Amino acid sequence: MNMTKLLAKLPFGPWRDAGPIVSVLRLSGVIGQAGAFRQGLTMSNMAGLIERAFAPKTQAAVALVVNSPGGSPVQSALIAKRIRDLATEKKVPVFAFCEDAAASGGYWLACAADEIWADESSILGSIGVVSAGFGAHEFIERYGIERRLYTAGDKKVILDPFSPEREDGVAHLKAIQAEIHDAFKAMVRDRRGARLSGPEEELFSGAFWAGRRALELGLIDGIGDLRSVLRGRFGEKVRLRVVQEDRRWFRRMGFRVDAPAGGSLGGNPLDRLAADLPAAALSAVEERALWSRYGL
Repeated sequence: MNMTKLLAKLPFGPWRDAGPIVSVLRLSGVIGQAGAFRQGLTMSNMAGLIERAFAPKTQAAVALVVNSPGGSPVQSALIAKRIRDLATEKKVPVFAFCEDAAASGGYWLACAADEIWADESSILGSIGVVSAGFGAHEFIERYGIERRLYTAGDKKVILDPFSPEREDGVAHLKAIQAEIHDAFKAMVRDRRGARLSGPEEELFSGAFWAGRRALELGLIDGIGDLRSVLRGRFGEKVRLRVVQEDRRWFRRMGFRVDAPAGGSLGGNPLDRLAADLPAAALSAVEERALWSRYGL
């Protein structure tokens, strides 16, 4: 046995017989700004992690772990594009592994991969666009509340929830939704191509499915988990390099550790905490509503 083979048996050092590297990047949560205590997936907070995932010069692939009910179409498109740009530049294949859900914008993110894998119980699809609001004009009239609203431009507030619904406002919103939907459909067609096997009126209806049906429709490439699939593809010695964000609690909350001790709101973590609580509560309700659309 030569010296190289002997050194390769060592459990340390540059000579060890190490397996191929796959960087693992988690894309979890609501897409877009989610509030002070729930950091959503945005291009600004994901850019550095995506760069780090593609940084190793010799790696076999990048794996995306997707668990998202969707959110902002703009942030979905920006994150997916950055992943595709780097995959093309580095010539590295990308695999997506869907957990509880890769729905709506979450499925948009999964489509950034060359292959999509999911569990049998994963929720996938929801290729559509939704806007939600409320109408409170009858409520405020009942209690004698006068709504005072002044604009320059007759379409400035065509979707005001405290005024009666306007037909032109609804038509304008639906036109915007149709444009966004077209962009979503184009992305799915481009990324999935001939693998799509279901009729478009079903695929792009906004419906969602569990893993087996999603596989039949061509929305995913197989049923499987990250470790099993990657070991089957790259061998038992494949090494998973997990790319993580800063785990320190004050960083996640957005507190500045170098801020002045008193005076301004930004310099006092307790003041910021109190100010952020109402927005955090509303954010939690909105996030819960997004997950609930899929029975999760």
